[in-house]
Amino acid sequence: MDEIYLDDGYIWSFSAGVTQALENKAILNKTAFYPQSGGQPSDTGILEHDSEIFQVVGVEKAEDEIVHILDRPGLKPGDMVSGKIDGDRRYRFMRSHTACHILSAVIFQETGAKITGNQIEQSRSRVDFSLESFDKSRMMEYVEKANQIVSDRRPVSTRIIPREEALAMPDLLRLAMAVPDRDTIRVVEIEGIDRQACGGTHVKNTAEVGRIKMIKAENKGKANRRIYFSLED
Repeated sequence: MDEIYLDDGYIWSFSAGVTQALENKAILNKTAFYPQSGGQPSDTGILEHDSEIFQVVGVEKAEDEIVHILDRPGLKPGDMVSGKIDGDRRYRFMRSHTACHILSAVIFQETGAKITGNQIEQSRSRVDFSLESFDKSRMMEYVEKANQIVSDRRPVSTRIIPREEALAMPDLLRLAMAVPDRDTIRVVEIEGIDRQACGGTHVKNTAEVGRIKMIKAENKGKANRRIYFSLED
């Protein structure tokens, strides 16, 4: 399975062959559709075969395969399809995911707090982190520092490296979650700011993110804190 989104999140159309099909689910030999993972929702869009259009309503990962959930059955192994992703939805998730990394980096640099989770949505997203103190005014300061990084127009890049090399990177240890147990690790780097193990889609420059606006900050009990934010277009 060739996962096109890992190399280039800006590829929103592609051609592929169906390798497996069962009822309303299809597996392709390659795909640009991102499967729901790591707090980022799956892509949606269409697969077209012989002028027949199938809506892709969800995408999930099953072991080493990417499963496309369609609005109805009809595809069969051997069919050639053209895929087209909902680009507006994908691009918003790319911007939001990079924003999560920027906020995570600022919070870690300012407080040493490890990131415990995130969830990206179309209208808003959130970042969870472990921190003993809870001061909403400080949270606002972190968001403004994040917006400065957005304005700095810093390049964002991805690369695949051996696991041993990844584990030697101090930046990757800021996550409360373990580095994935695989031979190679995909690392997303915001120049001079952040490096994280991540399989999600991102923009190529922080300037694409747009202004980050804090919606609210919550105390989720004990040392768990949460910031909700949206992006201004």
